[in-house]
Amino acid sequence: MADDLGFNDVGFHGSSQIPTPNIDALAYSGVILNNYYVTPICTPSRSALMTGKYPIHTGMQHTVLYGAEPRGLPLSELLLPEYLRKLGYTNRIVGKWHLGSWKLEYTPLYRGFDSHLGFWTGHHDYNDHTAMETPGWGLDMRRDTEVAWDLHGEYSTDVFTKEAVRLINTHNKSKPLFLYLAHAAVHSGNPYNPLAAPDDLVAKFTSIDEYNRRKFAGMLTKLDESVGKVVEALADVKMLENSIIIFSTDNGGPAAGFNLNAASNWPLRGVKNTLWEGGVRGAGFIWSPLIKQSRRVSNQMMHITDWLPTLLAVTDEKRVPQNIDGIDVWAAISNDLASPRTEILHNIDDIYGNAALTIDNWKVLKGTTYNGEWDNWYGPSGREGNYNTTMVKYSFAGKALQSINKCATEEEMLKLRQEAEIKCEPIQKQSCNLLEEPCLFNVLEDPCEVQNLAKVHPAILNTLLVRLQELNSTAIPPGNLPVDLRADPKYWDYTWTNFGDYFTGTSANIV
Repeated sequence: MADDLGFNDVGFHGSSQIPTPNIDALAYSGVILNNYYVTPICTPSRSALMTGKYPIHTGMQHTVLYGAEPRGLPLSELLLPEYLRKLGYTNRIVGKWHLGSWKLEYTPLYRGFDSHLGFWTGHHDYNDHTAMETPGWGLDMRRDTEVAWDLHGEYSTDVFTKEAVRLINTHNKSKPLFLYLAHAAVHSGNPYNPLAAPDDLVAKFTSIDEYNRRKFAGMLTKLDESVGKVVEALADVKMLENSIIIFSTDNGGPAAGFNLNAASNWPLRGVKNTLWEGGVRGAGFIWSPLIKQSRRVSNQMMHITDWLPTLLAVTDEKRVPQNIDGIDVWAAISNDLASPRTEILHNIDDIYGNAALTIDNWKVLKGTTYNGEWDNWYGPSGREGNYNTTMVKYSFAGKALQSINKCATEEEMLKLRQEAEIKCEPIQKQSCNLLEEPCLFNVLEDPCEVQNLAKVHPAILNTLLVRLQELNSTAIPPGNLPVDLRADPKYWDYTWTNFGDYFTGTSANIV
């Protein structure tokens, strides 16, 4: 899983500005998911992935979880690795957790994973591995449950890549492996160095004028390299030919300085933590030799909650849970059939006062975030320059795929890239002001959300609004809590820790 990667930050969606040859090689040889949705921000998406439930059904629908909050993804929820453990899987997590750490019972090793090298909160600095958030500053890097002091100074993306490769190389192949590699990249780090990347990589992007975008390019290059090295490792130990590889962002990209970042969702509207397509349409694909109809662009509707039942179905697990929102879409993806999903709840957040829902081709948005300040379109488009398919073919991932005769040809790459690029045809603009009233879009014909059709199709608008009310009636209240000052890392040797395990029956100091 990539963190905060924009729809337009990958080469297979049409941008030539930042090469992503390893990511592209897998995408072209698998199934590009062009109608795939995530939630607008980190914690809700990760909770949806792990539970197969919309965040409104786990209390995770409002903003992110902070390291000093005395809460986590409810312990009553059964998570994907817990299902897989019952089927004999070895479960590994590398990288970001962000689903609760105030007590150890909320952390990965107590939620179905056998090991964890990574961090518990929502971000950290890529070199010193500290996280700055209310109420303080402290180290956030763990090896299982112990603080990994020894990794100080090592670039996070490299740390996680090395660990993923090590786990693959040492895996006991008599048992199946579930490896959840959740990178920090390309999320911004701490304010003193938000876009940390090796200087030599940044210096290579002389064609990018904007300095922050150039640094972002360095971060993304390391992420792409990581994908390649993991695929190469799978090929080296003969595991690739029986693997399923899923690549997904957790939410839309933070563009134009949002969250001190420089991602791109062009030509989609909006950014991370908005319900516009730029906030919720995810860059993603699936690759596997098990897919019967691969090397194509899929327009089948899919949501991040669908991964849990889909992966369980692939394992021949007949007891796919029924009390979830995710739908098994394996047959649709593998055989290029119609998706069983026709509706996606993007989110309902009664604290922000916003919600969005898509049914078939119609999307309704109600309310907004940031007083509408991030409701526009942001570049760069990255359409200048040439696209290098030879670089894709001979990337780490490309060569690994060639070794098992599963790499797309360069001609196929160009064809699929053209199909996967979203082009917004000239269309009469009908303004939308979500601060005043709901808006309606036909996202099949108008994926860039230019033409508000609320007044043209009031009956369709009303149908979607009624459905939103129905879904909201099933929501549980957001679980957000005030931060506990006792969690301040200054009290814990300047580390973010499971502070709740050290207090019993005492009142918290909150802000």
